[in-house]
Amino acid sequence: MVCCSQQTQKAGLNMDANLIRAAREAFLIQADCLRTAFDAVDEEQFEKAVGLLAKAERIAACACGHSGIACRHFAHLMCCINLPARFIPPSEALHGAMGFVKSGDVMLLASRGGQTQELLPVLEYCKAKGVHVITVTENRNSPLALGADAVLLMRVTRETDLYNCQGTTSHTVQNALFDAIQAALIIKTGFQNEAFARNHPGGAVGERLKGLR
Repeated sequence: MVCCSQQTQKAGLNMDANLIRAAREAFLIQADCLRTAFDAVDEEQFEKAVGLLAKAERIAACACGHSGIACRHFAHLMCCINLPARFIPPSEALHGAMGFVKSGDVMLLASRGGQTQELLPVLEYCKAKGVHVITVTENRNSPLALGADAVLLMRVTRETDLYNCQGTTSHTVQNALFDAIQAALIIKTGFQNEAFARNHPGGAVGERLKGLR
């Protein structure tokens, strides 16, 4: 029996062990972080956030960079369980897009450091308009945390890149937290899979759910 390394050598390819080591380490860094990430979340704050989201007529999310990409995922998760939501880019927020939210609605702001300058005016707008704010951050003493109605703390041990500066592990932790929020909201709102079948008629998932409609 010829092992994989021998097959690779026969194919004329020279594998760089450093590349494989870096890739494997990236998986391990994120896995180790996720094992304890939820321990940082205050349970009372989490329950408050879920309650605000469950009652909101509309939900918005706003963030920059990798956090913004995670917030798009969050908005999609909310729509999947019949909670109307949209991602508002910070560049559009104060140019008309904040008209989407009204008093009693919820705005989720995500910023690892809690000091993203583009989000501070959004926070002030929400406070003036009576929009509830949920902040996802690592810094409980940051402006975005101190001004929020509920704070969900994230804990990031290390990013996966060589220089520990790319928003990799932090992005994964945010997505996991948003998945956890949706899991809790399904229980809180009594959402049934039959409703998801109506919302998701396409693709392989839609085919699997057709019998529920």
